[in-house]
Amino acid sequence: MVHFRLHAGVLFFTIVVLFPLLCFGIRSIPSREGNSGAVEVLNGFRFAEAPEYRNGRDCPVLTSNGRLVSSCDPSLVHIAMTLDSEYLRGSIAAVHSVLKHASCPESIFFHFIAAEFDPASPRVLSQLVRSTFPSLNFKVYIFREDTVINLISSSIRQALENPLNYARNYLGDLLDLCVDRVIYLDSDVVVVDDIHKLWTTTLSGARVIGAPEYCHTNLTKYFTDVFWSDPVMSATFTSARRKPCYFNTGVMVMDLVRWREGNYRGRIEKWMEVQRKTRIYELGSLPPFLLVFAGDVEAMDHRWNQHGLGGDNVRGTCRSLHPGPVSLLHWSGKGKPWVRLDAKRPCKVDHLWEPYDLLVRNNKGYSYSRNDHHQSSGFFTGSSYL
Repeated sequence: MVHFRLHAGVLFFTIVVLFPLLCFGIRSIPSREGNSGAVEVLNGFRFAEAPEYRNGRDCPVLTSNGRLVSSCDPSLVHIAMTLDSEYLRGSIAAVHSVLKHASCPESIFFHFIAAEFDPASPRVLSQLVRSTFPSLNFKVYIFREDTVINLISSSIRQALENPLNYARNYLGDLLDLCVDRVIYLDSDVVVVDDIHKLWTTTLSGARVIGAPEYCHTNLTKYFTDVFWSDPVMSATFTSARRKPCYFNTGVMVMDLVRWREGNYRGRIEKWMEVQRKTRIYELGSLPPFLLVFAGDVEAMDHRWNQHGLGGDNVRGTCRSLHPGPVSLLHWSGKGKPWVRLDAKRPCKVDHLWEPYDLLVRNNKGYSYSRNDHHQSSGFFTGSSYL
């Protein structure tokens, strides 16, 4: 059972460096700013403090040093997400949704990857997360954009060229070596089921990642004619030994031990180098993942990535939910729910995201009520869409 109580008290701040050349990390637990339960971040935006979700009696006892939970505790559920000023509101809502529906919320450890040159510094972002979720177990890592910037090619949508879109390729290097498995989530998702169910996904054989697969999707549209006309490159998918299926990289369970041992970061980078010389795809970070993993993915239930709710990558038109139970909603595509809600042109599915939004903007006519939030959050019971 999940218990709630409002947090009070003063927390402390600590910084952890000593990371590989690819990054350095910050562990930040600052004191709460002011008495309003919200912290100002950018352009007057403020986030309300979330309810404090507590472990039930059946949850594991965590290894801790004072109030800090060790990221090496084997009972933890590890989640990796990016954290930046543009998608910050989505990230906060995603974290809130995970905690709200988790059976053991205190047993979840978040690994946030922040860009080195984001308009909001990683330290500010870390303070914001701590202010919004005072008891959250997390670490913020600084991702050096020059690690990948020379490998990124232009895409059909500028947002897809953001170096943070490629941070998932480097999780094996960024995260502590004791973290041998992680769930990667995009910032435009909400989870409406117990994340522990996703965490326990079995990766059979030597498979490195698990994700919902879509084997009726036409893969030809994700690659150019140059790719398909080249017998060597096209053999990646046409080989009799491989039966590739599309999967969305916004929700993945990743075995980081096998990832590191197989140098999958290097395999993805090789395809990105090919793309820089010969344009073989139009999208951003997805095609290299397909080239490396499609056909060798642990297929998970589709309920764990109801994606495409943001519409296509050009217009971002409204889309409805697919039939069946839902455990995770994903606004992949151009349209983001917070943008459409603010513009007062929301799609119907955007109202399913709204209960997890913690933004406060009283000075601009937008107000947040904690009581209203709880009254309006009953879109889901268990893991089924009502």
